[in-house]
Amino acid sequence: MNKPVFALLLAGTLASLPAVAEDHMLIEVKRMSMETAAKIATAAVAACREKGIQIGVTVVDRDGIAQAVLRDTIAPTITLPISKGKAYAAVMFSVATSELADRANTPIGRVPGLIMSAGGVPIQVGGSLLGGVGVSGAPSGDTDQECAQAGVDAVSTDLEMAM
Repeated sequence: MNKPVFALLLAGTLASLPAVAEDHMLIEVKRMSMETAAKIATAAVAACREKGIQIGVTVVDRDGIAQAVLRDTIAPTITLPISKGKAYAAVMFSVATSELADRANTPIGRVPGLIMSAGGVPIQVGGSLLGGVGVSGAPSGDTDQECAQAGVDAVSTDLEMAM
């Protein structure tokens, strides 16, 4: 069979096949381990301790469910629900909560469980959102956010290698 005829037959055969759906019925979701979440929380506490600050930190998974929660020895108990709200907002909006401050006094900012002040950062690696970390207890949200970012930075290389 010559090449032009074969190509024509092949094209006709392929055209008669049912179209294959481009989207998949199942998708793979990357999740961080509990140990990774604990490392992030511990590193965030350590970063704030270096500054002489006692904090509460919450690490949530991609669904906003707490995976690791730590409160330093004399950090006020209120730091825990605040850190959870910051972590939840960071993962739900996939941005640092410092970028959400202008939305805090809007209807979306009043959704229970969301705290849109600085101190929460998403955990993103290789284009995948893995979770969020929130810190509360520092004198400023900027310092909370620095400690949260230090927690993420402590595992980012290992997470990138695992992707």
